[in-house]
Amino acid sequence: MKLKVKDVNLSTGGPLVAVLHEKTARKLNIYPTDRLSIRRVKRGNRITSVVNISSMGIREDEIGLFEEILKKLNVTEGTHVEIDIAERPKSLAFIKKKLEGKELDEKEFTQIIKDVMNNEFSDVELTYFVSACYSRDFSISETVALTNAIVENGNRLHFKDKIILDKHCIGGIPGNRTSLILIPIIASLGYKMPKTSSRAITSAAGTADTFEILAPVTLSIKKIQKVVNKTNACIVWGGTGDLAGADDKLIKIRYPLSIDPTGMLIASILAKKKAAGATHVLIDIPWGKGAKAETKKQALELKRAFKKVSKLLGLKIRIILTDGSHPIGHGIGPALEASDVISVLKGDGPEDLREKAVFMATEMLKLVGEKDPLKKVLDVLESGKAYEKFREIIIAQGGLQRPIIPKAKYFFDILATRNGVVKGIDNKNIAKVARFAGAPEDKAAGVYIHVHIKTKVKKGTILFTAYSNSQQNLEIVKKQLKEGNPISY
Repeated sequence: MKLKVKDVNLSTGGPLVAVLHEKTARKLNIYPTDRLSIRRVKRGNRITSVVNISSMGIREDEIGLFEEILKKLNVTEGTHVEIDIAERPKSLAFIKKKLEGKELDEKEFTQIIKDVMNNEFSDVELTYFVSACYSRDFSISETVALTNAIVENGNRLHFKDKIILDKHCIGGIPGNRTSLILIPIIASLGYKMPKTSSRAITSAAGTADTFEILAPVTLSIKKIQKVVNKTNACIVWGGTGDLAGADDKLIKIRYPLSIDPTGMLIASILAKKKAAGATHVLIDIPWGKGAKAETKKQALELKRAFKKVSKLLGLKIRIILTDGSHPIGHGIGPALEASDVISVLKGDGPEDLREKAVFMATEMLKLVGEKDPLKKVLDVLESGKAYEKFREIIIAQGGLQRPIIPKAKYFFDILATRNGVVKGIDNKNIAKVARFAGAPEDKAAGVYIHVHIKTKVKKGTILFTAYSNSQQNLEIVKKQLKEGNPISY
């Protein structure tokens, strides 16, 4: 059948979608989420798209195309295309198999990931896959299979060095921007550390969101290689250059659901490490109330799983369990966290953030067999070499020599209503406050915590300050705080 192209002026951000009039769909016996094979009349490659059906804005002799298809077919409105019914991806059967609780093998995961990369799935179908991984979880062999499938179906970085270091925290702890401190420490000691980092999934800021205050984090593979070869390090968004690109498509689905299936979490982390060329990896598993691992038992189970998977992937790994019962540092939100990082590198800043970064950098050096690792870490931090290396990385990635950290237009203080001692700071609720304020989309928005656990407070003491460029967002924060203060005392 030949149909005239109608540009619907919409983009999906990935999946290929076409729209048919309901009468045309009925003639072809096509239903929503069925597949169409589409090509320009008498020439060009065919592409397969998901079908939507509507009687609004589309005539019977037309086919509405989203931007992704228009670009792939190189067609414009008014062009004619040929359509045929196409089969659904065979990998949908594998997703159904996982939903039924059955184990998938490497070939099945590879086909799923290939179809993810080729935008063969609708968002609904991808959601089913993530849900299956969440409700059924993975065996160790499945986690290895998914990791390899993600790595093999994306771009990779390649370096000649025998040792390439990397680090990852499983997340969930507000303000935990240790990566931005230990990366320049490690790089200034002569080791390569190409760091690909995530944007926020459930938090108020990811490492990439925070570093983006200082320099671009979306770079080409060629640019990343150049930056790392020049400075020994980079700090880029994990989705840049299609490094383990399928993982970023899955993260987009996990984000609104706020879920991190264990097998998918491990595969996501280790795929990014392998794609970046890492040989030695430090994994930080914070545990405690409000962290992703709420108990030590959960943390130890995760540690064992990481060890088993890493061994099968050929990665040298060191895993540390850290206190995840409360935030680290003062700032929560991209700009506020960037300020904390720079303060520490300059020799000041939050002591708990500094201590953890020093500890982690020391553990990384132990992993590669360095002698006197703590002394070496403190030498480059206290001499200012780490800060100079940080500035070098910023400039190499296209940042300014003197970056300007944005400040929010509005703020208000949350005060203690009585005397007491700080007993706890709820990770999830304090992060929620920062997100209600507008973080991470509003880079200047967030929360600045003025107290720590065991701090004595008097009535009127400032517990934390909420910042935003939207007065309306701050009103939402105030309403949220009526349900309870994230700081207990």
